[in-house]
Amino acid sequence: MPGELRYSSPADFNRASSTLNNHSGTDSLPRFDITTTIATTTMSSRAPILQAALPAEPSHFFLITQADLVYENDILRNPGSIKPWIEYYSFKRSTSSSILSQAYILERAAKALPRSYKLWKLYLELRTSHLVPVPEDPKNRRNMNPALHVIEYRRVNALFEESLVLLNKMPRIWEMFLKFLMRQPLVTYTRRTFDRALRALPLTQHHRIWTLYKPFSSSAAGKTLHVVWRRYVQVRPEDTEEYIELLVDLGLYTEAVQEYIKILDNPRFKSKAAKGPFTLWMEMLDLCIDHAKKVEASEESGIDVDGIVRSGLERFGDQRGLLWVALARYWINKGAYEKARDIFEEGIRTVMTVRDFTMVFDAYAEAEEALIGLKMEEAARRHSKNVLDEDSDIDLDIRMSRFEFLMDRRPFLVNDVLLRQNPNNVNEWQKRIALWGDNSYEVDNTYASALSTIDPRKATAKLHELWINYAKFFEDRGDLRKAREIMDTAVKVRFRSVADLAEIWVSWAELEMRDERFDRAFEIMARATKAPKRSTVDYFDDDLPPQQRVHKSWKLWSFYVDIVEANSSLAETRKIYDRIFELRIATPQTVHNYADLLEEKGYYEDCFRVYERGLDLFSYPVAFELWNNYLTKAMDHLSNMERLRDLFEQAIDGCPPRFAKQLYIMYGALEEDRGLTRTAMRIYDRALDAVGDEDRHDMFGYYLTKMASNFGLASTRAIYEHALEVLPDKEAKDMGMRYAEMERRLGEIDRARLIFGHTSQFADPRLDPDFWRKWEGFEIAHGNEDTYKEMLRVKRSVQAQYNTDINYIASEALARSQQNQQNQQNSVAEAPQGFVAASTAPKVVEDAPTSNPDEIDVD
Repeated sequence: MPGELRYSSPADFNRASSTLNNHSGTDSLPRFDITTTIATTTMSSRAPILQAALPAEPSHFFLITQADLVYENDILRNPGSIKPWIEYYSFKRSTSSSILSQAYILERAAKALPRSYKLWKLYLELRTSHLVPVPEDPKNRRNMNPALHVIEYRRVNALFEESLVLLNKMPRIWEMFLKFLMRQPLVTYTRRTFDRALRALPLTQHHRIWTLYKPFSSSAAGKTLHVVWRRYVQVRPEDTEEYIELLVDLGLYTEAVQEYIKILDNPRFKSKAAKGPFTLWMEMLDLCIDHAKKVEASEESGIDVDGIVRSGLERFGDQRGLLWVALARYWINKGAYEKARDIFEEGIRTVMTVRDFTMVFDAYAEAEEALIGLKMEEAARRHSKNVLDEDSDIDLDIRMSRFEFLMDRRPFLVNDVLLRQNPNNVNEWQKRIALWGDNSYEVDNTYASALSTIDPRKATAKLHELWINYAKFFEDRGDLRKAREIMDTAVKVRFRSVADLAEIWVSWAELEMRDERFDRAFEIMARATKAPKRSTVDYFDDDLPPQQRVHKSWKLWSFYVDIVEANSSLAETRKIYDRIFELRIATPQTVHNYADLLEEKGYYEDCFRVYERGLDLFSYPVAFELWNNYLTKAMDHLSNMERLRDLFEQAIDGCPPRFAKQLYIMYGALEEDRGLTRTAMRIYDRALDAVGDEDRHDMFGYYLTKMASNFGLASTRAIYEHALEVLPDKEAKDMGMRYAEMERRLGEIDRARLIFGHTSQFADPRLDPDFWRKWEGFEIAHGNEDTYKEMLRVKRSVQAQYNTDINYIASEALARSQQNQQNQQNSVAEAPQGFVAASTAPKVVEDAPTSNPDEIDVD
């Protein structure tokens, strides 16, 4: 490493030590000749060991006792081993020898084995523990003031320097030395020692030094703190946020902003506080805003606040309002009010959301109000002192006028924001036109801008209304020529749907009709509906422009036929209706309208042909309504029964069962009124098989009524018997009860009893008690004891049959559970508020003697 101190011999270190000894004042060290010490130790192992640290006595043999000879001999036998020295030192400590005798042993050991980390560490710990308290040893509470015991501290410093000559790669030695120096008032020497430690140790161990270096720099403060942290963040960039806080505390705002720029430009930077890029960005902007006059923004410093904010606008598109306000505040704090106003204006004209606009506009208005307030206070002070300043008064008036104009522009500015979001928003263009009110010039320009900006294929809402309103704008001012030009242009626009284009044509024709130019309206509609004789264009083919499909628009043809019918001849109207049928765009309403028109004019056969053409176009269910009206009109205007029968036969041929009932009833009514009653009965009989299951029961009832009224009750027996064969069980039960009642009225008691017996198979005694009550009443009124017993026997057999029918049991259980659930819901719904419905579990009652409800009291 460049500048690294390396000592290859004691002589090199002696020169470095001499340099330290040359310091003056509190940082100077005592003269300490390490070379002499090492040389003396080499000449005689019994010579005095401490030349400078111990008193210069002729002999130190008094420190060696008789008990030490064993260890001394062991050292002589193993001169290259550290174990004898450690055992020797441990023995001295265990015998509570003096500090001097322990130091004597370790001094000799360090000189004998100068590369032994363990011996040096023990020696240095011993020497430092004599001056400072040791946390691991609660008994050692020495704390010698380094300002009062300078000599002692300098001697230990020199000892550390001697150890680092050969052990400069040992981080633990450096840590001990640095901690020892941090207790002394030697700032420069300590800082240089930290630098030496960083140069001597590998990079992987620097964190151990920085752990001490940072607290030391904080205690040193000032420029030392700044420089040390600047070096630290070069190797530990993840702590840059702490460095920035330090720079702000030191008042170095420009450098703090530069550090923000560095971490924001570094995509790999991860905040230790989990801050996102936008949060860091806003912290940097807040720093620039709060200290706008102290942050040096220039090319030399690399800080361009305007450029920084504009790059943030592109990077953080969802926070544009906040960034514009921050930039404007920066220029306000700089005192550049006009520049800030320009920023506000640019912001409200470029933001894309209403939220951002509201943020920028409110800040803009607040800034203008604050500035006007200051100007008004200045004017009040001038007025109190009778001082006239026309320029200041004019400036105040201009600012107040500008503020009023700003508030008046707010609706337009909000509209601009919404149109920037989606320039194809037709509703917003309509709102903008409404904002101009009676300003004809601006309304005209807004219409022109809207129609030139909007893409018809992407337009939202109804674009055709914008064209129509534009034409009506000129129509209301009497400029029909301009209105017609707009309409002529509008019909050439490729709208999203054919319906929009059809609305344009209809509005153009209405414009001409309001001007009472009906011929021109007919020409316009004829132009709109112009099409080849046989058009094969698909109305729903969106790949084709609407101009090629508009001739199949029913709305267009409907309006065309309405105006022709109201203002022209019947022949012209019929041509248009016929053209509608040729294009196959007629609706059921079109068929009804055309038929009603011909009927009104007395063209009945043509009216019938219209219905027939409609029936060719539509199938059921639409055809049912057409047949219903067609047959009604035919019965009103035709007297030929064969033709009417043929029409009804066509109607019921292929008719779905759910629509057949009404047609058969009409057919039967026709035969009753104009034909034969028996033919009508045969028609009703055919209807029984033709109608749907849901209508069959009603059809039987209608048929029975008609048969009874025409041929008497006895003639209905065959119908009842047929009904009992084909109807479902529930409906067959009702029909059987009616059949039995009819026989009773005829006096056929036996036949009625047989019918009750036959119908009983459809009535469960538990679910249909009404049937059994009626049979019981019948037997009481017309039977005897034997017939009554037979009724009871049938009842028991029917109940037994239902009890053993698996399908019936399952369906009954399901029905019963559903009924219970319904009862529970009803009880909860009807319960008073605040009460809980009781359980539906069955109550336990005492056993009662069983009784047979069918038992006959013969007494």
